[in-house]
Amino acid sequence: MNTKYAVLIAALFILLSLVGYGQTTSSIKGSITDKNGEVVSWATISIPALNIGTTTDSAGTYVLTGVPAGNWELEVKYVGYQPHYTRIRTNGTAPATKDIILMGEGASLDEVVVSGTMKEVSKLDSPVPVEVYTAKFFKANPAPSVFDALQNINGVRPQLNCNICNTGDIHINGLEGPYTMVLIDGMPIVSGLSTVYGLSGIPQSLIDRVEVVKGPASTLYGSEAVGGLINIITKNPKTTPLLSVDAFGTSWGEINADLAGKFNVSDKIQSLLGANYFNYQNPIDNNNDHFTDVTLQHRISVFNKWNFERKDNRVFSFAARYIYEDRWGGEMNWGPQYRGGDEVYGESIYTSRWELFGTYQLPVKEHILFMFSANGHDQNSVYGNTPFLADQYIGFGQLTWTKLMGSHDLLAGLTYRYTYYDDNTPVTADANDLSINNPTHTRLPGLFLQDEITLNATNKLLLGARYDYNSIHGSIFTPRINYKWNTSDKNNVLRVSFGNGYRVANVFTEDHSALTGAREVVFEGDLSPETSWNGNLNFVKKIPLSSGGIIGFDVTAFYTYFNNKIIADYDTDAQKILYGNLDGHAVSQGISLNIDLALMNGLKLNAGATAMDVYSVEEGQRIQQLFTEKFTGVWSANYTFKRLGITLDYTGNLYGPMRLPLLSDEDPRRDRSPWWSIQNIQVSKAFGNGVEIYGGVKNLLNWTPNKGIPFLIARPNDPFDKHVEFDGNGQVIATPDNPYGLTFDPSYVYGPNQGARGFLGVRYSFY
Repeated sequence: MNTKYAVLIAALFILLSLVGYGQTTSSIKGSITDKNGEVVSWATISIPALNIGTTTDSAGTYVLTGVPAGNWELEVKYVGYQPHYTRIRTNGTAPATKDIILMGEGASLDEVVVSGTMKEVSKLDSPVPVEVYTAKFFKANPAPSVFDALQNINGVRPQLNCNICNTGDIHINGLEGPYTMVLIDGMPIVSGLSTVYGLSGIPQSLIDRVEVVKGPASTLYGSEAVGGLINIITKNPKTTPLLSVDAFGTSWGEINADLAGKFNVSDKIQSLLGANYFNYQNPIDNNNDHFTDVTLQHRISVFNKWNFERKDNRVFSFAARYIYEDRWGGEMNWGPQYRGGDEVYGESIYTSRWELFGTYQLPVKEHILFMFSANGHDQNSVYGNTPFLADQYIGFGQLTWTKLMGSHDLLAGLTYRYTYYDDNTPVTADANDLSINNPTHTRLPGLFLQDEITLNATNKLLLGARYDYNSIHGSIFTPRINYKWNTSDKNNVLRVSFGNGYRVANVFTEDHSALTGAREVVFEGDLSPETSWNGNLNFVKKIPLSSGGIIGFDVTAFYTYFNNKIIADYDTDAQKILYGNLDGHAVSQGISLNIDLALMNGLKLNAGATAMDVYSVEEGQRIQQLFTEKFTGVWSANYTFKRLGITLDYTGNLYGPMRLPLLSDEDPRRDRSPWWSIQNIQVSKAFGNGVEIYGGVKNLLNWTPNKGIPFLIARPNDPFDKHVEFDGNGQVIATPDNPYGLTFDPSYVYGPNQGARGFLGVRYSFY
């Protein structure tokens, strides 16, 4: 790498003021390692009988305080290892010492998951395939937001939707962002406006794990869970460090800091408080189009979670989050004084959002949970001289009852969702008089039933159905069936699933391209809810190696058939985006493979690939979906040099060509993207005092999408189309000043514009 892309890291100064911490009269301390002698950071150590616990620090050591005299059973858990149980006697005065060695589980992990069936179940026992990614997985390639961190999950792709403001959504198996439901602790928080604008403010310091379900989950979670769901599970305040800090900077001038701390109000009330701060204020134009390559951002997010210990271990927790973001992209000489005018082009977005969600177990003999959430979203955006002002409020309540009756594990639920939405577009205008504002009020009551039947030790069947009544669109019914078979040692697991999904769309909250003002938005009639039928076949195999290592395979074939799919038509008219229900059908089909390898020498490799075909058929014509690759691959390799205590992480992804929108037959840009790859390397060193230093290079190949084409943004020299000539039909006329017959358009985007950059960071945990 030449000096142009050398690491130019500004010094990071972090001052930590530590409050004196008194040692209790009795404690248990020790270290957690694996059978290879490697430390296991962030493992959970607890005494279930006492409801106390802690986690190991970055050096794999722990101190469990507040332990009375007695003979206690210690429970140690960490994703990737078998749960470990051991007994230790304490005398109530002197500290006791217990070092523990964990045995690896490899690819087929037996951690607890909740997303597939809406209740805690071993991953191996779940009839619904669920992929689990821990906070440690994301640390291999540190990112300032969850949106960026998901790029190394097979079949999941964060998609940028604008070259200028860099808003985006999350694709699962080729389906666009609106088909992906994002949950926080099982609550449908990230939806509607936040599908586009709220994904970047979730502090990573508060994430315990991320669960991914691919394929429709509408039976349990309702609309938006058509392509799949991503459930972000936050940490338990009881087992988190007193203080944790994670901060890094890059050679582009980006600064990101995560801060989390916990405090105990009493023996039975714990709270976790966290904040994320991101700042980037360094305009760069490496592709020489006079527009910023990366959006400038100033973002702060605050998170607070409370956990209450109740009689009979009943659950009660709630959390709140607030995010404010100011971002802009545009011409290099843009400033706030040009906002909303037609002198200098800029896209300026102010986002203000609050969220509240929690779970309360009713004080009755039956297991009944009440889950609730509410959020408010204020959007103040301007795209050139086109404003988009929107307000959205969502209230959600869900009551679930679970009951084990012999071989039947029953789940029943009642839900109610209310959505208020108002904006300055024709969507909320009166149908007879566009000058009259008419906000939408959508009410969505529903109920669902699920029966998980254990046929025998190796066979399980799950039956589920959901009924919703949308106050605008009427009745919606979504059934599903899942079957699981496994060998007695669970080294082989086969899952078959079939189900129905549905989605109610709101174009202006979900599709950024409808908001830029670059094209006219046209609705071809009223949009009806989309429906889909999906089938999945999943096989997992774990193979212990003679050398003591393990290799795991996870292969899935998927097929989804859509009716009434809503497709953005960029092709019929270069000046318009036409939205309408497809008069035909659409298909998303493919196969994915994940491979996990763990060797005795400490090498760990995770790799995955997905081949897919996503298309629509209308009037006998088959059309490939825009912005959807036919192949994607990801990998993550990890190796620790034990003598040096240094860990090396190499991560990357590879994407095949995807169809891109052109503005005319003469448009000189390619109608297909090339093969492209982003690769990253990181070196980290953990110290025994809770400090970890890490650094590396992102985008090692310095790949950017502008290579090999004359321009990305069409007519950046005339962003307000002041010098574009049109004929009587509204079509662009080619002129000497506009030889390709184009208008200004930033929608030709499929990858990030940010080239190679170095990064350096530090993590610190205090217990």
